[in-house]
Amino acid sequence: MYKPHYTITHNLLTYLNRIEAAKALIENAPLVPAWEAKFRDDALVRTVHFGTKIEGNELTQAQAQQVVRLEVTIDAQEVERETGILARERDIQEVINYRNVIVWINQQDGTVSPDLFSQKTLKTLHQLTTQNLVDEGYIGEYRDKQVIVKSAVAGGVVFRPPVSVEVPFLIEEFFKWLNHPDTQHLPAIFRAAITHYQLVHIHPFIEGNGRTARALATLVLYTTGYDFKRFFSLEQYLDKDVQAYYDALLSVQQNQERDMTYWLEYFCYGLAIEIERVKDQVLRLSKDLRLKKELGQQVALSERQIIVLELLQNQGQITSQDAQKSLPNISVDTILRDMKDLIEKKVIEKHGVTKGVSYSLKE
Repeated sequence: MYKPHYTITHNLLTYLNRIEAAKALIENAPLVPAWEAKFRDDALVRTVHFGTKIEGNELTQAQAQQVVRLEVTIDAQEVERETGILARERDIQEVINYRNVIVWINQQDGTVSPDLFSQKTLKTLHQLTTQNLVDEGYIGEYRDKQVIVKSAVAGGVVFRPPVSVEVPFLIEEFFKWLNHPDTQHLPAIFRAAITHYQLVHIHPFIEGNGRTARALATLVLYTTGYDFKRFFSLEQYLDKDVQAYYDALLSVQQNQERDMTYWLEYFCYGLAIEIERVKDQVLRLSKDLRLKKELGQQVALSERQIIVLELLQNQGQITSQDAQKSLPNISVDTILRDMKDLIEKKVIEKHGVTKGVSYSLKE
């Protein structure tokens, strides 16, 4: 059976501790439920955009957001007609497909069926990833020819995956490891990192291996309690330095023992950075944990109220006129009702009377 080789280093333990600490704060911070839709939508856009940009997709984040937020699944030509985006059809199709991949993962709702981690799931993810991008005979099917991996940065050959006849055997061995009882005792983040690496190494498909590998790694995290409310996008971290990402993957190939330690450190550090970024965003909006202690429960806010709180976080004190500038299409009466509701919920407090009224976060 496949067995990864690595060493538990001080760095790895530090990164795991940072992730666990941030996870606890994200899950327990007050006010968060009302922001979940906003945070998840933002994370979905970033995951799809950066997850395809890593592979050379040229759509901007704003364009990717337009595609991701279309309510129905449509092809690239329909997207062009619907949005007016002028781009390569292939780039648009990649974004459509990867959105569908993440939506499929979210639909699993964090549950693990007996056959979830299987070749069937792997092929489903690949099918969603490559729809309308490769010949039908290769969609959701293992490759039958040798391929090479070129650097998206330099363009040269960086890796020659195993020959095609070995692919079914290597995949079978990998899933035996992933589903083995002993493997379940490993930290979920290690399992996700190893899943990511091993699928990139085997390179089971003609195309779409990187996206499929990242998708299955995400599924591993989501089904083991590490979805972080689906607020995060590891892809954004990976895209910041694509060469460092490839170098970390290649570090395993470049030593005789196939040691994964450096790759695990890279993956865990990236996840720690992204989750701490999410934690900081959550805590900026939720002010501090005393609110939850005082109220005894998390507070539901509208998206308008979230914008008001963000403004208060930045300025410390605001007037209704300041709120109007941030909400130009909202009436004064609606803004004042929102402010009154925030006061009643003991989130903000009012200072002064009539024209001299201002608001601040409740201490």
